[in-house]
Amino acid sequence: MICAISGEVPEDPVLSTNSGLLFERRLIRRYIEDHGKCPVTKEELAMDDLVTVKTNKIPKPRPLQAASVPGLLGMFQNEWDALMLSNFALEQQLHTARQELSHALYQHDAACRVIARLKKERDESRTLLAQAERQIPISAAGPAPVAAVTNGKRALEDEVGPDGKKIRPGINPVIIDELTECNSVLSAQRKKRQVPPSLAPIDALERYTQISSHPLHKTNKPGILSIDIHHSKDIIATGGIDTNAVLFDRPSGQVLCTLTDHSKKITSLKFVPRDELLITGSADKTVRVWQGNEDGSYGCRHTMRDHGAEVEAVTVHASQKYFATASRDSTWCFYDISTGSCLTQVGEASGQDGYTSAAFHPDGLILGTGTSEGVIKIWDVKSQTRVAKFEGEVGHVGTVTAMSFSENGYFLATAALDGVKLWDLRKLRNFRTLSPYDPDTPTSSVEFDFSGSYIAVAGSDIRVYQVANVKTEWNLVKTLPDLSGT
Repeated sequence: MICAISGEVPEDPVLSTNSGLLFERRLIRRYIEDHGKCPVTKEELAMDDLVTVKTNKIPKPRPLQAASVPGLLGMFQNEWDALMLSNFALEQQLHTARQELSHALYQHDAACRVIARLKKERDESRTLLAQAERQIPISAAGPAPVAAVTNGKRALEDEVGPDGKKIRPGINPVIIDELTECNSVLSAQRKKRQVPPSLAPIDALERYTQISSHPLHKTNKPGILSIDIHHSKDIIATGGIDTNAVLFDRPSGQVLCTLTDHSKKITSLKFVPRDELLITGSADKTVRVWQGNEDGSYGCRHTMRDHGAEVEAVTVHASQKYFATASRDSTWCFYDISTGSCLTQVGEASGQDGYTSAAFHPDGLILGTGTSEGVIKIWDVKSQTRVAKFEGEVGHVGTVTAMSFSENGYFLATAALDGVKLWDLRKLRNFRTLSPYDPDTPTSSVEFDFSGSYIAVAGSDIRVYQVANVKTEWNLVKTLPDLSGT
């Protein structure tokens, strides 16, 4: 009689009434306490199911080989040999298991690569399908060429029409509906929006001081022409005269990456936080869309060569699906971010002044542009027609360097050599002019904050004004000194 657990003759044998198996009492008791089932059949088993087996009480005589030292040594040798054979068998099983695991991991890696490739092909197919669907209304009126796309990047050459100009698919009704819906949603939100409690009060602004300075661009070609902030990740992007765009992680104080594909100075750049994109415009006449990666690096996703002169401004639509660029070739372009395709390029037959600035209205249906001759033009994006124009005595003197729409929806600020002009879009008139600097010092930038409570002006220094209404004075809150030498 052999124990089903130990494989030895039991000293206190018990029999399972369920399975008929024999066990050593102390071993089966411990197993039942831990698991509550039979170790062989895995059926439910309790101590009440065990029956004691009555055996002869005569003590078992000692084996002959255990009666002498040589016999004991022989027994030990046999046990050792059995242990070594068992260990060898286990090593072989381990080696086989490792080979099977390695094979399974290779199969898993190959499957992941196939899935990634299929996803990429699926995304490219969806992009091509979406582009084709947008061109269906145009195709009904006449054949329109589709920009060739290879590996997600637009081809360098576009089809040209009989007049020698590139054919654009246009802003079709589907896109117009998207823009209109976005406008309705944002307009309703703006009317309900309250001043956030996190807005810095005036006394806090008055205490603002410089806390750090970071040289990011080449010293042989110094100068930063454009800057933007990725607020959710606290990343700062700068475009410089040295042709580079630098992405700087503010919390760590480290440069994440430097984008070097442009051949001339970068004049404008903007983040698209929704898709982790960065758009750069350059004096080399190109616009590039960069895709952010998990490791903090950025790779070029699209390169657009639609302008015939320096690209001076990039502005992103509120939907974060489209963006516009303005160039010194006197045209502005409207792009689809996902495909990198130019949907329309707008210019005026009489327009000879190059565009030097551009900005979308917060609701997205209006685009403002400024020219090198101080003229400001307001465009209806849906129809691509000019709906207002500020020039002459009411316009600027010199190049319009920057413009910004207020989140209240009806104030527009523009900057030029003669200072900052504030416009009321409800009455299309200039109601105030801020002249922070002397006539020889241009104003290089102007920006409303998101709450519409403050406006910042940059020139030889930075000045922050409190936003008031049309009739009330806009008071200077804080002046940050000239930091060009720091």
